[in-house]
Amino acid sequence: MTELMEQQQTLSNAVSDETGQFDPRFVLWRKFCADHGLSVESLPGDLSAETKTLWEKAKERELGPK
Repeated sequence: MTELMEQQQTLSNAVSDETGQFDPRFVLWRKFCADHGLSVESLPGDLSAETKTLWEKAKERELGPK
């Protein structure tokens, strides 16, 4: 198995029992939705191009490498 395939298998978007609703990604999404009048049930793929750009910038700023 290639290294990329192995890495993809180890990455998961599942919410772990350890982090749950306080996972930084979910906290950021809820804040972003509140700030932009979006439903938290919406998905990033549902965003307009302009709002998606704002979301990408927020992720980079808040979750990017420190």
